[in-house]
Amino acid sequence: MKHIPQYLLLFLLLFGACKSPNSGSPAPLTDDALMDTVQRTTFNYFWDGAEPNSGLAPERIHMDGIYPEKDQNVVTSGGSGFGIMALLSGIDRGYITRTEGLARMEKIVSFLEKADRFHGAYPHWWYGDTGKVKPFGQKDNGGDLVETAFLMQGLLAVHQYYVNGSGKSEDSAQAAPALTAREQALAQRIDTLWRDVDWNFYRQGDQNVLYWHWSPEYGWAMNFPVHGYNECLIMYILAAASPTHGVPAAVYHDGWAQNGAIVKPHKVEGIELHLRYQGCEAGPLFWAHYSFLGLNPTGLKDEYCANYFDEMRNLTLVNRAYCIRNPKHWKGFGVDCWGLTASYSVNGYAAHMPNEKDDHGVISPTAALSSIVYTPEQSLAVMRHLYGMGDKVFGPYGFYDAFSETENWYPKRYLAIDQGPIAVMIENYRTGLLWKLFMNHPDVQAGLKKLGFQ
Repeated sequence: MKHIPQYLLLFLLLFGACKSPNSGSPAPLTDDALMDTVQRTTFNYFWDGAEPNSGLAPERIHMDGIYPEKDQNVVTSGGSGFGIMALLSGIDRGYITRTEGLARMEKIVSFLEKADRFHGAYPHWWYGDTGKVKPFGQKDNGGDLVETAFLMQGLLAVHQYYVNGSGKSEDSAQAAPALTAREQALAQRIDTLWRDVDWNFYRQGDQNVLYWHWSPEYGWAMNFPVHGYNECLIMYILAAASPTHGVPAAVYHDGWAQNGAIVKPHKVEGIELHLRYQGCEAGPLFWAHYSFLGLNPTGLKDEYCANYFDEMRNLTLVNRAYCIRNPKHWKGFGVDCWGLTASYSVNGYAAHMPNEKDDHGVISPTAALSSIVYTPEQSLAVMRHLYGMGDKVFGPYGFYDAFSETENWYPKRYLAIDQGPIAVMIENYRTGLLWKLFMNHPDVQAGLKKLGFQ
């Protein structure tokens, strides 16, 4: 935890710069400096904020210290997948040294090697101090294939970063060869975890669809076959990509795409969408983020979608247009303050969407900020506006999870699954690092080819 003082100092210095219009201090941050400030502080959720035994991301961090379910030691598999990609960006940018980054990754992989798994798939939550499953619900106490896919997306990026040695040179020349050997050994351990996931088991008897959950106690009682479109595209791609338990292409075409029924051209807010969004006309914005933290949507197409980047950009623009129209007249909504997704809400937790039923007047910073790859100018405008709101919405781990100006509700609380995409997508916008790593994995390339992606 030796980095806390320097990060707090950095936070105070940068936050002071943000307040310049009212204080007469230096000029506002440039776009690049602003992005770096947000990325660096959000990265810190997964660095200083990590659960100490596992090195993984805590499900939540509440700055008020209040945890009604006493779950401050619970870590999340999917959020940790996002988090280790954020850690990679921090290593690459020099936020931490190559040696420090490798040590953290070794701790994480050591935990994952011993933690509860179910036919190779990880649960949604563990207790970070023991590695034992923490049930997400009564019958959800086993494997969660979707969260496993999010975790594996991150691990495969780490594999590619280390498989030939990361090449970072801040360590001494004498130490570098030994460090490279450790990095390559870690890549091999990650490869074993990847190969151990039995994607075929989650077809529940060789059906041409993947099931979200399996419990050692309740079996398939959750009964959740996954169809598109939602956040789960990456699960089907990784299932096809597995070199040991790969599913046939028919699982993708019959299950995810439902023999073409996933295609449903329609307009929302006057903007064209091509896919059928499960249960709604336009989904929450995490549907544009989670699968595409490693999977590069730029120019990506298959027989169901001519361009995934354009589709996700349009989904983002629908979300923005709805918030600007603001049919429920919420305070604060507008061109520089938009973004609806799953997050904390004024009444618990909610999947906020661009429709009047699912819009509760809550802005979730991750929504617009993680869409920066699709709408850079519009997302940067939101970033700058929110940063100008000061410590109401910004703290030591970046922007807090959600707020409502209408309700004067500004909880100083964080969720891993919302923080991770901010740091990762800012890095992808700046350099494409995580996209390059994930897409260069030979198994990923084989899986995409198998499913007919170009």
